[in-house]
Amino acid sequence: MNPGASPPRSWLFVPADSNKKIMKALASDADAVIFDLEDSVALPQKSIARELLSLLPTRDGGGPQRWVRVNPLGSASHAEDLDALDDFDVDGIVLPKTENGDDVADFCAALAPRCLPVHAIVTETAASLFGLLSYREAGSSLAAMSWGAEDLSAALGASSKFTANGELAFTYKLARSLCLAGAVAAEAQPVDGVFADFRDEAGLVAEARAAAAEGFTGKLAIHPDQVGPINAAFTPSAEEVEHARAIIDAFAADPSAGVLSVAGKMVDRPHLVQAQAVLARSRQR
Repeated sequence: MNPGASPPRSWLFVPADSNKKIMKALASDADAVIFDLEDSVALPQKSIARELLSLLPTRDGGGPQRWVRVNPLGSASHAEDLDALDDFDVDGIVLPKTENGDDVADFCAALAPRCLPVHAIVTETAASLFGLLSYREAGSSLAAMSWGAEDLSAALGASSKFTANGELAFTYKLARSLCLAGAVAAEAQPVDGVFADFRDEAGLVAEARAAAAEGFTGKLAIHPDQVGPINAAFTPSAEEVEHARAIIDAFAADPSAGVLSVAGKMVDRPHLVQAQAVLARSRQR
């Protein structure tokens, strides 16, 4: 993985026990593909999935980043995943059901001396909601943080994660917001969770655009058809890039200014930071 590359906009899950689905995912426009060894692979199939990952063809320099979601810490399958990691050609590890930064640090210690970036899924247990700030102490291997509603609702014994009008219930909105704030505090990429109805493109687009507006810089996907809309939602428009450049140019021309007028509106230093972030996100591969 290129350390200077922009963070992935689309993170596409694919069950690692299906070579056909793996090849389809790798041929997609996803910025990152997550080979799943956890929830989408039944226990009897996990050894088959590991074998398939060990036989993946080497890359020719193109294609999406390759990540693997291992099974949760403490599980028998997790130990077997660790034993197999040296056989996988991957850019990083997706670590599910983490509850605090110590989980990431302990996982990285178990990998030593090998060092791989970690994408932690941080809101899948009840206890996890109380540990989001601790990811600041997780170490430099923490690359991204995302949140999950499905496992959290199961852990809480909920009958639904939605209100009567179809919106996420407060608990899941809270988990989402805590993930965003925790990731930014930890200087990791904040990644929005999955949109489960892969046939509802309009709903996906609305949710992805809202996530981008709030500060998320990527989103999990569960179907190749979701990749294009996600990439578009997290790529600044030409107008946004032009406006960002105007703000940056204005402060470059007057470095001592605290407040300036750009396009008839007052902008200050926080607007400069936002403009720099917009330009950074526009440099996708």
